Amino acid sequence: MDNPESEFSRLTIREWSLEDRPREKYAAKGASALSDAELIAILLRTGTSTESAVDIAKRILHLCDNQLNRLADLSLSQLTHIKGIGTAKAITLQTAFEIGRRVRAEKVSKEQFINSSDDVVSLMQNKIAHLKHEEFWAIFLNQGSRILQVEQIGKGGLTNTIVDVRIIMQKALAYEATAIIVCHNHPSGSLRPSRPDFLLTKQIQEAANILDIKLLDHIVIHKEEYYSFMENNVL
Repeated sequence: MDNPESEFSRLTIREWSLEDRPREKYAAKGASALSDAELIAILLRTGTSTESAVDIAKRILHLCDNQLNRLADLSLSQLTHIKGIGTAKAITLQTAFEIGRRVRAEKVSKEQFINSSDDVVSLMQNKIAHLKHEEFWAIFLNQGSRILQVEQIGKGGLTNTIVDVRIIMQKALAYEATAIIVCHNHPSGSLRPSRPDFLLTKQIQEAANILDIKLLDHIVIHKEEYYSFMENNVL
């Protein structure tokens, strides 16, 4: 006897009942009613001669251990190597994830205040957590913890970034900042600061103290995790 579920999976989305089609389901019940695969299928728009868009979406998620963060990390080349994903579909997926990152960063930046490590992570995670190279950034604050400026200080390779402490201090004086928070990403995946990270933090702290500027924290960011020097009593 044929498996009814198998027969159903071979139908194209247009042959599904209206309530099961992702777009129609979205319109009728809202985004929360859709699975991750159904949402991705809407972005893909079409399937292939052998798979529906939902089938392809399920397969992509399976390859990423059903983790959207891992899917968001895939490069254009990696996506286009997946059967059923051409350049247009790959770019659409990457665009959707990039818009999501920017919306989250914009929401935090408009608040303009930093009151905790979580605020720093929310602000910076979407900027640097998914990069394949290291970047070092500084957040300059006034007496009331309002953000005066957020700037990239250094950009490097997979394991290190050259940072000039003098540049950080020059910018802090130019913005009339009374406090600084610095952060960088670890593309390698390890959250533990390296010996150069500790030495750099000490140099920044000493330079800031001379100018009566407080180094509030140094945060190492990687995807959904982070390491805070302040929370670990290093500062």
